[in-house]
Amino acid sequence: MIVVMEQGATDEQVQATVKRIESLGLKASVIVGTERTVVAAIGEKREHAKESLESGEGVATVTPISAPYKMASREVRPEPSCITTLDFAAGAGKIGYVAGPCSVESEEQILATARAVKAAGATGLRGGAFKPRTSPYSFQGLKEDGLKMLAAARSETGLAVFTEVMSTEDVDLVARYADVLQVGARNMQNYRLLEAVGRAGKPVLLKRGASATMDEFLLAAEYILNEGNDQVMLCERGIRTFESHTRFTLPLASVTYLHRRTHLPVIIDPSHGTGHTYMVCDMAVAAIAAGADGLIIEVHPDPSTAASDGYQSQTFDEFQRTMNRCKIVADALAGVK
Repeated sequence: MIVVMEQGATDEQVQATVKRIESLGLKASVIVGTERTVVAAIGEKREHAKESLESGEGVATVTPISAPYKMASREVRPEPSCITTLDFAAGAGKIGYVAGPCSVESEEQILATARAVKAAGATGLRGGAFKPRTSPYSFQGLKEDGLKMLAAARSETGLAVFTEVMSTEDVDLVARYADVLQVGARNMQNYRLLEAVGRAGKPVLLKRGASATMDEFLLAAEYILNEGNDQVMLCERGIRTFESHTRFTLPLASVTYLHRRTHLPVIIDPSHGTGHTYMVCDMAVAAIAAGADGLIIEVHPDPSTAASDGYQSQTFDEFQRTMNRCKIVADALAGVK
């Protein structure tokens, strides 16, 4: 349920409402808006709970939450969320650009990439230290050595580090080095991992599973939010369909749909969403035109020699051209009332 407090409700009245919610066996989450404070009451439906909460001092209205995902819903938080870390910001009118290689391969590679993408305008650096690969014989990443290289690149450039965490056992280790914990598509419904990253206290980039519905995607985000971590970004990276001309099918309609349903920022991954370098720029620009809150793009000094995903990675020059075009579109849209 959503408990909307009256305008001018005191802190004491808000805290009294929180205590009453908890006494009913529900979890309370206070959301301070520009005009009113809202307290979300999350949990199994309790008999007479609505009537009990409506009688509290300072309470204006009590409304059931219709969406199955409670904390992610715009019913709870009508205003869009903005996720920030270092110079990176995404949501509520801010567009965050993240770029870097699929895998961290060497200190020279990641430092050169970090310098180039920062010069082009990126504020986040992506790079895999732990790599989930379909084949057990494929390159699995440099693990902690890769994390140290990412941290070194951040120290020089100031870019926020985005990297994937694959298991609950690795959350604390990755969180020591990363600014944003990425949950990959294969792990979108790994609920114990979602709970663990929720408790880590770092922003989380949650990628949509290749066959996941929107409700499943948002309910996965709910696991993270339910741990008290409201710093969640949703990443559309394409879904599996009957088409074979792209690696996945990138549904940019997801941006509009998710903005209607949730306050969480929506990031688009045109690299995995297409699987072909020549498509990445156009899809990145289209994503910005659709209203995406950010992009995450694979960039490599020499894609032909990349340990993984070179066929969908941009060169430094290609990424610069992509950023130039995206910024033209973003600036044009910012001027439209």
